[in-house]
Amino acid sequence: MKEELNIGFIGNPNCGKTTLFNAYTGAKLKVANWPGVTVEKREGAMKYHEHVYKLVDLPGIYSLTSYTMEEKVSRNYILSDDVDVIIDVVDASALERNLYLTLQLIELGKPVVLALNMMDIVEERGMEIDLHRLPEMLGIPVVGVSARKKTGLEILMHAAAHHSEMKRPDKIVHQHKIRKESQHKHNHHEEYAMVYSDVIEDKIDLISEELEKQYPELVNLRWYAIKHLEMDQEIQENYPIDMPEVIDRSYEKDIINEKYDFIEEIIEEVVVNKSKKVAKTDKIDSLLTHPFLGLPIFLGVMAIVFFLTFTVGDFLKGYLEIALDWISSGTLSGLEALGTHPMLNSLIVDGIITGVGGILTFLPNIFILFLALAFLEDSGYMSRVAYVMDGIMGKIGLSGRAFIPMLLGFGCTVPAIMASRALENRRDRFKTILITPFMSCSARLPIYVLFSEMFFGDQAMLVAYSMYVLGIAVAILVAFVMSRLDKKQEDNMLLIELPEYKAPNARSIAIYVWEKVKDYLTKAGTTIFVASVIMWVISNVGFTGFVTDMGDSFAANIGKILVPIFAPIGLGHWQIVVALISGIAAKEIVVASCGVLFGIGNINSEQGMSDMVAVLAGVGFGAANAYALMTFCLLYVPCAAAIATVKKETESRKYTLCAVGFQLAVAWVMAFIVYHIGRMF
Repeated sequence: MKEELNIGFIGNPNCGKTTLFNAYTGAKLKVANWPGVTVEKREGAMKYHEHVYKLVDLPGIYSLTSYTMEEKVSRNYILSDDVDVIIDVVDASALERNLYLTLQLIELGKPVVLALNMMDIVEERGMEIDLHRLPEMLGIPVVGVSARKKTGLEILMHAAAHHSEMKRPDKIVHQHKIRKESQHKHNHHEEYAMVYSDVIEDKIDLISEELEKQYPELVNLRWYAIKHLEMDQEIQENYPIDMPEVIDRSYEKDIINEKYDFIEEIIEEVVVNKSKKVAKTDKIDSLLTHPFLGLPIFLGVMAIVFFLTFTVGDFLKGYLEIALDWISSGTLSGLEALGTHPMLNSLIVDGIITGVGGILTFLPNIFILFLALAFLEDSGYMSRVAYVMDGIMGKIGLSGRAFIPMLLGFGCTVPAIMASRALENRRDRFKTILITPFMSCSARLPIYVLFSEMFFGDQAMLVAYSMYVLGIAVAILVAFVMSRLDKKQEDNMLLIELPEYKAPNARSIAIYVWEKVKDYLTKAGTTIFVASVIMWVISNVGFTGFVTDMGDSFAANIGKILVPIFAPIGLGHWQIVVALISGIAAKEIVVASCGVLFGIGNINSEQGMSDMVAVLAGVGFGAANAYALMTFCLLYVPCAAAIATVKKETESRKYTLCAVGFQLAVAWVMAFIVYHIGRMF
């Protein structure tokens, strides 16, 4: 047993791989019951019997082809010398689908251990898996585990440690039903788990012999030969051979079909009581993925989410507002008692406490939103939304898979843009990256809560909810126009796993929500803190030094230059313009900046909102202006971190600048439309 091991965790999307990785390493990577969560390899470490093992969580893939970025990342790592043993994590409740990747991994010739995850679900359905027969047919160790309940983990790592030196499969006890009378010159059934028809096996032998002559450094000739028969582009380019009489066409479909023939044999042999599988998921899906009812149900679900976000969140927010009032008044009294300079008092109370504290009062709303989204993700519903949207996305030239990054955008634009890596086509990736920021991230929620409650009263929840619907509609409209202009558009097909519904895991939800809340608090203590101080400085200092009239400040001078651009969309007030500029750092800062620029202490309190409405009414700012403001905040450029992510993912400064300019133009046009329509009412 090696002192140190590099262990790669690989498996189909949504097989529980990341949950298992977290259980070993103590990491808190995002876990969700839908595909596309891990988009790059993550590393961790653990101690096992005084040995240090490096664990790598690879993106979920269905096969070792190299079409998507996920598949390329996983395949390149698995093929490298960096991995000592592969732990193939499979969903035991969906064994038939998962075993295709398993057979491909075994063919690599590297040590593979099969982790049968979700065995608890198998038991709940009244099914059983023969854990003695399965390793006989595959020639590799098989261990039943439950990542959620943390059972079988010690045995799995024990198997991985002791199997790491195995370069050939263990004794294989099986035969292919349809090939009992094989005439092939070698009895490969004694050597390999997956044995093909005589025609393909003959070709594999011939190609292997040629590869050995030309590339003696290759270790697993059989795998490379199979890839040549599949006409794998990467293998053909890196290890070219000239055998047109042998590789006369692509045998990929033949190889896939024969693999699934063998998988059927395995399932018949090892899965007991399969016919008793509960059909609850299919019954629910008949409603939730219905061609006509699916979309209205999704919109209804999101409406419930916003009802909870407003009702429960606002109830809890009230207590934080009281605390902020107490802190503000107490701090001011303490500073005045110490005889500190009024300028310093203003900086601390009006700048820092008003700016940062104002954002913190929205924490209950943010918490409720993330809690609801985590519940929907972990239950398995979000995958259904992508499936439901496939028809609509197809009409605009994108796959339903492109809707997954858009859904992630409800939480944060940065991981949503990164999730576009799952798309095979580069053009589709760029389109998706362009429209994903139109999805309303959680950072915009404080803006909606504040302005909808100030100007729309009892309709506040509906108005805020409309922002999310509007974001989806604009994204779809933009994608549709782009698809009509794109002359090189390709057909898009959705291949996505619809996982079984399950009761959300409390630990997974807690990790997800805590990470989001922690990010929010961290942003409040860093970015928003610094922005609030800067905003106070530029709004209280002018060319003559400290000013008593904010209209003479640097902020006013900057805002007044840009007012003519924003006036046609109902935002022709320098304070609003400056607040929008500050929002490029982080969208939450728009609210903090409004409090500082309009001189409103605790802007989120009932008194603060009342004062704000009075101030805005004095300059002709009403409900139509407020809705235009929310629309502009929804659609204009994402935060600086998201812009940097676009640059990183596209590797193009030109594209990033064009995207920023395009999003600004879309925001201006939509705000113009809603403002002038709103004035009619």
